Amino acid sequence: MEKQKKKKSHFPFRLNVLFFSVFLLFSVLILRLGFVQIVYGENFKRDLERKEDFTVSHPVPRGKLLDRDYRVIVDNVPKSAITFTNEGFSQTEMLETAKKLAQLIEKKPDKVTERDKRDYWLLKNQKRADTKITKKERDLYDAKKITDQEIYKLKLDRITEEDLKELTAADLEVLAIFREFTSGYKFTSQMVKNEEVTEKEFAVVSENLHSLPGVETTTDWDRTYAFDHTLRSVLGKVTNYGDGLPAEQLDYFLARGYSHNDRIGKSQLEMQYEDVLHGFKSKVKNITDKTGSVIDTQSVFSGKKGKDLVLTIDMDLQMAIDKVVEEELWAAKKSPGTYLSDRAYVVLMDPWTGDVLTMSGKKIVKDKDTGKVEMVDDALGTFTTTYSVGSTVKGATILTGYKTGAISPGTTFDDSGIKIKDTPIKKSYAYLGRLNEIEALKKSSNVYMFHTAIKIGKGHYEYDKPLNFTNRMAFETMRNSFASFGLGTRTGIDLPNEQTGFKGQSKLPGYLLDLAIGQYDTYSAMQLAQYVSTIANGGYRMQPHVVKQIREPAGEKDQLGPVLREITPTVLNTIDVKKEWMNRVHLGFKKVMQSPGGTAYNFFSDAPYAPAGKTGTAEAFYDGPLRTNYGKVPPPVMNLSLVSYAPSSHPEVAMAVLVPWAYEGKEDNRANLKIGRRVLDTYFQMKRK
Repeated sequence: MEKQKKKKSHFPFRLNVLFFSVFLLFSVLILRLGFVQIVYGENFKRDLERKEDFTVSHPVPRGKLLDRDYRVIVDNVPKSAITFTNEGFSQTEMLETAKKLAQLIEKKPDKVTERDKRDYWLLKNQKRADTKITKKERDLYDAKKITDQEIYKLKLDRITEEDLKELTAADLEVLAIFREFTSGYKFTSQMVKNEEVTEKEFAVVSENLHSLPGVETTTDWDRTYAFDHTLRSVLGKVTNYGDGLPAEQLDYFLARGYSHNDRIGKSQLEMQYEDVLHGFKSKVKNITDKTGSVIDTQSVFSGKKGKDLVLTIDMDLQMAIDKVVEEELWAAKKSPGTYLSDRAYVVLMDPWTGDVLTMSGKKIVKDKDTGKVEMVDDALGTFTTTYSVGSTVKGATILTGYKTGAISPGTTFDDSGIKIKDTPIKKSYAYLGRLNEIEALKKSSNVYMFHTAIKIGKGHYEYDKPLNFTNRMAFETMRNSFASFGLGTRTGIDLPNEQTGFKGQSKLPGYLLDLAIGQYDTYSAMQLAQYVSTIANGGYRMQPHVVKQIREPAGEKDQLGPVLREITPTVLNTIDVKKEWMNRVHLGFKKVMQSPGGTAYNFFSDAPYAPAGKTGTAEAFYDGPLRTNYGKVPPPVMNLSLVSYAPSSHPEVAMAVLVPWAYEGKEDNRANLKIGRRVLDTYFQMKRK
């Protein structure tokens, strides 16, 4: 009996202790859960219900460009596009999406770089990449003596060419898509493909968007040109998505709501009027839950097309003048001494408003790929390139002479050559006798202008003696006066990169004489057009402009939107001269073209529109694309120019013609006069139609 009592089991007691312990633990857990629910329950509930939203912008069409008769010059053509927006995805998630998308579209890997391949290889072969780090380097990393970036660079550098050869064509296609995914900023739409997207690709991607997080199918826009290459250098270009915003203007554009990869105007009209043409992008708000998954999409703003620009240019006239310039330039190339001749420029302007009706430039170039010689558009050169122009500036010289008191109406000078000590004789193309300022303009006397310049400089001339000026400001006086006509200064045209020209640095007296006949400083065709317009309208320097109106985008195709802004004529300054003085210059210009003995009479005597104008021939030195073919001293060439307005009694159009490096030697091909006659004929013929 006693032995049985001793053998009694303690198991029930231990089990009770265990149950009691479990009971206590569950009691504590229940109390803790109750505490958490009571104290933090609302916080957790808010976390579960929390939603975040981000806004994604989509491009809208740029504004159109139309000519003065409202014909479309530049428009937009829609094209299918596939985009990606990083909504906070990890690299692994984006890589998986890129693999799926690569099964649905073709993506050329032409933009994939060596560095892209190395980065992708590391991402794809992480375990093998780790083996490229030595134990010593890993110990240094663990000791925080090497950074993550340094470890990554070591891995990159140790990837071999054999490693990279493992990447298949399919890998490269995935990589091409993946690099587009990772090239932008979070919540910024990136263009994955917008060229040659087939209908099948667009449809199949659209059907599978649910399995392609961040991917969207949308519409992009390309610029299309109704008149092909006509005026293209002035119309300008637009960047592509790969260009991004220019670094030097990044803050400017970001502050105005642009994205880093937005397309903007990068040259000429497209750039000058970017704020007008760009429009307002459509905006969509994507709402996500706390996991980052998009649970709702809301339209915030449907977007608004860019505003349209109506230009002052008449495209029919522009094409007709382009044809004249091209034909005459090719014809001139058949003349002797024209090896270096390769360009010509024409500007037509309304002298009363500053409307630029035509700005034509043609240049002969050799195609780098084919070696074929061809004619290309260089309308840009009408205001971005400058040349010595010769006697066309003599109207400004005479009016400067009047203003300074150097000459007065009827002043005469003998046309005998001017000889300054130790310098070659300076003379006219022939001895023209004794003449007044009107005859000097008609016959283009250099010597008359020389004497006028000497008087402006308050110098005393004696044959073969030194020439000195007591007026130390003679150059400034003449240049400031020329600038008041538009010569040697910005015309104010509403296009970027206008050049003012070169100003000779030496102020030796002889150079003032050269300045007076247009053979010292350089001027552009646009400056010549503004100068002759100022004379034509009686002394008002009008600001030239190529934009006539800014209009709101039209609601329907082939319609015009309402006028937002009308560009009104702007007078930059007036010429402080007596009406009598201006009339005498008008008479001189008229005689140039309508009186026997005038330098342009043989070309314009029978013109029914009764033009007035001034011819110009400048002795210059070649400074063109073949300059490096010559030694220290470039070959001497002759530049040809012509300014005109018509009719002479009531001018309605002003013209400037400039043919740089027209010929070498003595045989004048008269390209300026041939072009000028055909241009004015064309203008008045088309006007009658």
